[in-house]
Amino acid sequence: MSSIQTSPPDRYISTASIDKPQAQEIIIEPSKGWASLGLSDIWEYRELLFYLILREIQGSYRQTALGWTWIFLRPIVNVVLLSFVFGRLVEVKSDGLPYPLFSLAALLPWGFFTNAVTRASRSLVDNMHLISKVYFPRMVVPIASAASGLVDFAASFLVLLVALFIYRFPLRWEMLLIPLFALVVIGFSLAVGLWLATLSVRFRDVSFAVNFLMQALMYASPVIYSVSIVPSSIRFFYELNPMTGVIQGFRWALLNSGNPPGIMFFVGIVIIIFGMISGAYIFRRTERTIVDIL
Repeated sequence: MSSIQTSPPDRYISTASIDKPQAQEIIIEPSKGWASLGLSDIWEYRELLFYLILREIQGSYRQTALGWTWIFLRPIVNVVLLSFVFGRLVEVKSDGLPYPLFSLAALLPWGFFTNAVTRASRSLVDNMHLISKVYFPRMVVPIASAASGLVDFAASFLVLLVALFIYRFPLRWEMLLIPLFALVVIGFSLAVGLWLATLSVRFRDVSFAVNFLMQALMYASPVIYSVSIVPSSIRFFYELNPMTGVIQGFRWALLNSGNPPGIMFFVGIVIIIFGMISGAYIFRRTERTIVDIL
């Protein structure tokens, strides 16, 4: 009886010889230095930033009877009221200038600053339905709220140009510096807005306190009066307010009133830069738990 032997296969494949993918080790570390501010993230989401700015502009005048006409009416009404109360009744000194022009040159940066700070301070609370559903750099929200006031600023500037034509004031080459002064206002608005937006997440009282803060800061700035009436003993502390240098710069560039920006103006810029960096840092730290708080 012959036995049948099965020979081993010619080729034998061992599964042990197949290379298996090795697991990669990912180490997550907190960002340090300038990277912790997340400025690159804001640039990556720039399209969202532009969309939020457009939405903020459209939402400001939605369901209003006069619509976009308000961007021209607001500065006109403010100038008429200030001119009647402080120019006629109180007779506040205006450095030899017509009070409507004197006040309008100050209301141009001050109106933008007030609107930007007010919108930025409540931006997180107003957009919590969006923040809680979709991830994006939260700092985009207060930036969009502050930048949306540029349309109102442009409209107020057109009103000022018409007023200059009515009072037969010539155009000056120094007016080309207005965008630089406006950039300083944007920086100061964003610095204050980031701090207030961060505080408003934890304390809803901030939204009520902003109005009082803006009123107090208005009287601490040369909006309705001239810097010349401020006592020299407190002039240094008075000019630490960045809006003082900005308003003086606007009046100098537009109306040839006062002196060009001096050393205190640049001190104010340093204060603004410090406020923006510190505000962005605190905002980023609060951003991690903002959804749970809201």
